[in-house]
Amino acid sequence: MPSLHAIAGLLCYAGGDRRGWSPMRVLICGGGVIGASIAYFLSLKRVEAVVIERTGVACAASGKSGGFLALDWCDGSPLASLARRSFELHAELAGKLDGRWGYRRLETLSVVASARRPPGSASPLAAPDWLAPEAMVHQRLGTAATTAQVHPAEFTRGMMEAAVARGARLRIGCVSGVELTPDGGDRVRGVRVDGELIEGDAIVIAMGPWSAVASRWLPLPMVYGLKGHSVILRNPVPVSPHAVFVECEAEDGSVDTPEVFPRVDGTTYVCGLSSEEPLPVDPAEIASDAGAQAQLKAMIRTFAPALADAHIVAAQACYRPATRDGLPIMGRMLGVEGAYVATGHSVWGMLNAPATGEAMAELITEGEARTVDISAFDPARLPALRPR
Repeated sequence: MPSLHAIAGLLCYAGGDRRGWSPMRVLICGGGVIGASIAYFLSLKRVEAVVIERTGVACAASGKSGGFLALDWCDGSPLASLARRSFELHAELAGKLDGRWGYRRLETLSVVASARRPPGSASPLAAPDWLAPEAMVHQRLGTAATTAQVHPAEFTRGMMEAAVARGARLRIGCVSGVELTPDGGDRVRGVRVDGELIEGDAIVIAMGPWSAVASRWLPLPMVYGLKGHSVILRNPVPVSPHAVFVECEAEDGSVDTPEVFPRVDGTTYVCGLSSEEPLPVDPAEIASDAGAQAQLKAMIRTFAPALADAHIVAAQACYRPATRDGLPIMGRMLGVEGAYVATGHSVWGMLNAPATGEAMAELITEGEARTVDISAFDPARLPALRPR
């Protein structure tokens, strides 16, 4: 499989003989996990996909999330069928593509810990030995049948490389506009990338919270960026494969809810702080808030002191894309033929990316999504910002 470093910035075909391929070309704006997944599933349909990414594949939330996957945590919501299909696809892709992105099933626990008082009663469930003796496991949230994980950056890159190996293209550059057909019709002609027109039969806006930028050119609902902080620790002790969701009380009585995901590469990912800051123009400009790393380390000391002084591999932040009603926006844009959007997945982007890619590829090539029902995510359900 070709390295992304070898193909970044090129717009040449990477897959060989195109006999039997569809004449359609789809331009995907955004090189995160959603864009990579759409490109992969389009490539399975022998449709040319061109992924246009400003900074780098998996450079934002797709590379800095926890990578946690759950079969049934979205049950009872419109996301249920999307999540269940995606959970199934994650297992299939790890086997089919020989994925080296740390996919594994794991047990998921709910834990209570306090820096000011001992737990009220003995833990009803056995705790992993890397947790503090005072940390109480009070509920099993998932088993190896229902929860799993991936390394998010490696999964995103793996999907992009698999798409390129099947004929997709990756173009590093900044999208500066969308052009419609010159006859005055409301049909997509292509996008401007660093001043150059890249022509296509359809475009997909999949830029996470930066999708809001596309409202300058297309009628899009508002997409917001929610900032979250995380650290990645090099494990100083053996850490068992347990995802842990913690209710953590500090000395001053405040309560935080960190999430802990040990990975197969000998690191542990911990997140649990959010803040409100303006979205920067370039994902490369995102930085952790002052004090965020110290706050996360203080939490870790409360529930897992064995990890509190571990070497910090990365202290990072990212913006998760969210919408007004908490659901993704996936589908056709009203009034512009050939224009589609797939964003707003919030905390479930890594989980729901494969089924999103599959459904969007079906919608673009066949006129409807067949595998899962995405009608609840129709962009038309929300007010659209009008192009300026």
